[in-house]
Amino acid sequence: MKKEFFIFALVMIFSSNLAYGSTYSLETSDMPFEISYELNGDVIAMAVDENTTSFLIGITNVEDSNFEISLPAELISAENNEFVVLVDWVEVDYDVSTQNEVSILQFFVPVDSQELEIIGTQVIPEFPLGVLMVFTTMIVIVTLVTKIDKFRIR
Repeated sequence: MKKEFFIFALVMIFSSNLAYGSTYSLETSDMPFEISYELNGDVIAMAVDENTTSFLIGITNVEDSNFEISLPAELISAENNEFVVLVDWVEVDYDVSTQNEVSILQFFVPVDSQELEIIGTQVIPEFPLGVLMVFTTMIVIVTLVTKIDKFRIR
């Protein structure tokens, strides 16, 4: 009985040190996302960079491992699933599959890597379309009111 408990304890300790089957809660201005990933290491941050249409992932304590991440199409997408994947600013090969509007990317991450970047053709906008429409409407109204007031003064 002690031997079985010892083996079970070792398995639990070993598996708790790995970040397999983890999720990251990403809050954006549009909506929250739960990003599923598997990595033999720690994810310290995830972010969307709208200017470069990329998804950035900060990692640490990484061993040689295959990284798998599930990215919703609302967050980042690429035409024909042709992403560019960089590991510490070096482009790497990857496998991609799609299930229910989610792209699942898999690629190798070498030991001591620190940054992953997945570049697509579209990322979630920093400002939702509705907010842009409200701003546009407000600008038009202010402009019209200003013009009307100018005509009344004369």
